[in-house]
Amino acid sequence: MRKVLFISQNNYRQNEIDSAVKRAFEHFEMKFKPGEKILLKVNLVAGHDIERRVTTDPSIVRAAAKIILEQGAKPFIADSPGIDNFKNAAEKAGFLSVAQELGIECHELTEPVDLPVEKDADFKKIQVSRFVLEADKIINLAKLKTHGQMYLTMGVKNLFGCIPGRLKAGWHYNVGLNREKFASLLLDIYNGVKPSFTILDGVIGMHGDGPTSGEPYGFGLIGACVDALTMDFWLCKMLGAKFEDYPLYLAAKKRNYPQCILNPNDIEGDFNSEKIFEGVKLPKTRTMRLLPPLPFIERLMTSRPVHIPKLCIGCGRCQAVCAAGALKHENRKLHFDYSKCIRCYCCHEMCPVKAIEFKPSRLVSLVNRFTQKNSVS
Repeated sequence: MRKVLFISQNNYRQNEIDSAVKRAFEHFEMKFKPGEKILLKVNLVAGHDIERRVTTDPSIVRAAAKIILEQGAKPFIADSPGIDNFKNAAEKAGFLSVAQELGIECHELTEPVDLPVEKDADFKKIQVSRFVLEADKIINLAKLKTHGQMYLTMGVKNLFGCIPGRLKAGWHYNVGLNREKFASLLLDIYNGVKPSFTILDGVIGMHGDGPTSGEPYGFGLIGACVDALTMDFWLCKMLGAKFEDYPLYLAAKKRNYPQCILNPNDIEGDFNSEKIFEGVKLPKTRTMRLLPPLPFIERLMTSRPVHIPKLCIGCGRCQAVCAAGALKHENRKLHFDYSKCIRCYCCHEMCPVKAIEFKPSRLVSLVNRFTQKNSVS
């Protein structure tokens, strides 16, 4: 089912969120059997205060869990942060308090097992948490954000968190600089996990240097769908982003997925899907697509992570998360080996104080200057 419901919602008042989420469940006739185990897959990339808008808002998690409990099923909240202690991260994000209030479980996605993948999958050996496969249904509670490596993170990208802990860093290293290849991995995970339903928290999301160091942006919507790919592509258009810069779209197009052709009849709800959000800052980690995506070319064309010493608190998380072993942290100074760096930006993503930013490559900067000079003359 390619239908997407966009609901106008400008705040996180619990009664209004309850109403919007209930509307979404009823619109798609989502039903649960007594005793069914329902995994609520939140976005818990790292432990940040709710006001940073890095994670799924707890009001949406609470609303979804209450609907499932009312039908006699057994929801549990789960995810796998990139590097943070799960309990601490879940407490900061407000998920532990929701679980305690409703008397449900909230735990980390651990214990990797093989994910059954489709015959035409590019990646045949993917491991996800056993809790994912043991759940009777998966409700995907994603967050609308920009993303340094993958341009945007929404419904499909959220399921990368089904891969336990440090195994995610291994995938970053194995896939390397090829973003379309990484997007193909995301498609294989999405097709293997098969979430029953996706709700997207776009009330206040993030733009700029997402998924953790950007700025909050009030998109004013809640998205709901069975087919998250269709929703993600519609939102790409609404954000004013270019499909040719969106690796997930390029990977899906290469597979001839029908979702790549947007059909206005698929959109329902009271939010205007023709709206283009104004002033959205998109990641500038890759600004040119003039040459083939070979590794040495990607390094020339892709922005580098750089250190801001005055903001650094010396926590060492950047070095700990770097799967490529491309940086060394000493006395609050980072030393990058850009010949090893795979531009996954995990160091940027896991920095709690925004002490790592992006710097355009020299080649891109030169071409941009030349282009601007010619346009002026």
